Amino acid sequence: MAGLCAAARARQLGRRPVVLEKGDRAGGSMLLSSCVIWRYPTLEDFRAQCPGGDPRLQALVQDLLDEGLDWLESLGAPVVTRETGNPLTVGRRFEPGGLTEALVRAAGEVRLAESVPPGGTVTDEPLVLATGGFQGDSALVERFVAPAAPLRLRANPWSAGDGLRHALGRGAVLSTGLDEFYGRNMADVDFGEREFVPLAQVYGRYARVLNERGEEFFDGEPSWSEVDLVQATARQPGARAWYVLDDRALQQRVRDRTVAEIVAEAPTRVDPAELPFPVPAGAVAAVRVAAAITHTMGGLRVDERARVLDENDQPIDGLYAAGADAGGISAGGYASGLACALVLGRLAAEAAK
Repeated sequence: MAGLCAAARARQLGRRPVVLEKGDRAGGSMLLSSCVIWRYPTLEDFRAQCPGGDPRLQALVQDLLDEGLDWLESLGAPVVTRETGNPLTVGRRFEPGGLTEALVRAAGEVRLAESVPPGGTVTDEPLVLATGGFQGDSALVERFVAPAAPLRLRANPWSAGDGLRHALGRGAVLSTGLDEFYGRNMADVDFGEREFVPLAQVYGRYARVLNERGEEFFDGEPSWSEVDLVQATARQPGARAWYVLDDRALQQRVRDRTVAEIVAEAPTRVDPAELPFPVPAGAVAAVRVAAAITHTMGGLRVDERARVLDENDQPIDGLYAAGADAGGISAGGYASGLACALVLGRLAAEAAK
């Protein structure tokens, strides 16, 4: 999304951008998402939810997102609802295909199956890195995230650190949050793009969560997003866990569904008697889950104009980053990746000359 936003904004400013899309279609992981673009109600809320993030960049997302959402609508992006369905956030939900089409139309020239230039290559024109993070490269995930076992990929396959490598080859430095990622605990089966949302098991806060040895490994209450629980699961044996539920847990609601309804559709649900450890008291159902990664949270360090910074905190000439390539915004918590893509993509276009 970030690259398309940058190109669309640059074109409005009279430039002739070219989008180099590594994949065989535009839209990246945005096209696979529920496409809710949101922020926290206040900057104080943002800081409380993501205490390790860069305050400067958080303030930009907070201040500029609503303008960006209006801009998307002005391009013809179809809005599904003007609410997020979450009382902790505000924003809008777009139709993913229609949003992608609107951005491609506004961006102009989009070349498919082309990658960012190799690391160290310096172009004559400003370059906005928007390759979507490094979750698609298992070696980079192992190096920075360090899960206990390979993580399932819940994203497009093309976001494999190309932007990160290019910028590091030109002297860039990395942000905070490199060991953090956004993802979901999924039913522990193989899945494809169509199952990214249906197989997500987002009710861990109501369950007893145990690893394969029967140990409860998460201290305290998971956050509302459960991203912290997913990250903790990634560091358990096999990057797996069991959600063990009693009758009360099954009666809880996750948006418009009960936990019982979600569990009934989970292909890895079992009778508690089948658990590989002693059955906890009161257990009536259990689901085996595995951690899956959607996008990385750490990346390149950028300033308030989306310029990539070097070790002296100075901008590298002509180099910008947006979306998941720009890291450290949501460190310590979770914030909308699409919101960061929209805001920094537009800022990069406005700063590039």
